[in-house]
Amino acid sequence: MRSPKGIQSFKRDYQLWIMILPAILVILVFNYIPMYGIQLAFRDFDFTKGLTGGEWRGLAYFEQFIDSYLFTDLMRNTFLISLASIVLGFPAPIILALILNQIRKKRMKKLMQTTVYLPHFISVIVLVGMLNVLLSSETGVVGHFMKSIGLEHINLLASTSTFIPVYVLSDIWQHCGWNSIIYLAALSAVDPQLYDAAKMDGASRWQTIRYVDIPALVPTIIILFILSMGSILSTGFEKIFLMQNALNLPVSEVIATYVYKIGIISNQFSLASAIGLFNTLINFVFLFAMNAISKRVSNTSLF
Repeated sequence: MRSPKGIQSFKRDYQLWIMILPAILVILVFNYIPMYGIQLAFRDFDFTKGLTGGEWRGLAYFEQFIDSYLFTDLMRNTFLISLASIVLGFPAPIILALILNQIRKKRMKKLMQTTVYLPHFISVIVLVGMLNVLLSSETGVVGHFMKSIGLEHINLLASTSTFIPVYVLSDIWQHCGWNSIIYLAALSAVDPQLYDAAKMDGASRWQTIRYVDIPALVPTIIILFILSMGSILSTGFEKIFLMQNALNLPVSEVIATYVYKIGIISNQFSLASAIGLFNTLINFVFLFAMNAISKRVSNTSLF
């Protein structure tokens, strides 16, 4: 009697399975076992009874969140920030990688790469502190510049009309260089003969980018775009929370910060769990939908 295929695969490649065993254990311990706590979204949490001892409430907390007067504002703010980040932030590292790939002098290329990578290693707290200093309407460099050209005093971090642009542009500045690494890696795999052929045919740099570089990046772009759709409602917590103040709250209150305030500050753990699970389900739907569309249109997908 033949052994199952899984056992045969393990016997044949047991060295590889042993190598990835630590990663499997980490994912199991930190990603799958905690999913046991999802039931908290369907129960009344009671400190004395633990995760499974509270009264079963079903979808009551989901209905409470959807019926909340803040639901529309939270969804709108989260979508707007995520959409702006994708529309402006997603193409930025692609363009940067294409530009860096055109630099022929190795020393200059390394210097440019190091320069654009460095902001990624700045702490979020330090970055927000820099924004507060630079964008101050009274003492900041931007404030003085606006005064010099005759513009009115605008507190960019306190204005509802400028909060999202400041958030998105600062995020691009911080992570654009680091995110371009994967595109540079894809460009490094392009056959040099294609560049030689393009040069012999008299192609300009723009034509080389259009007909050689961009087609080589398309599979990577599609995969990363699908992954970005899987976090459409995950705007991040730290930076937005640190940039929040009473004046920009109408546009800066997103699901992540609301969950923190409801769960940690107000001790409504069941409601916070329900909101977090709702957020995850929306991301899950977007991920599968975009993957299906990509698979049908371009034959490139995650699964």
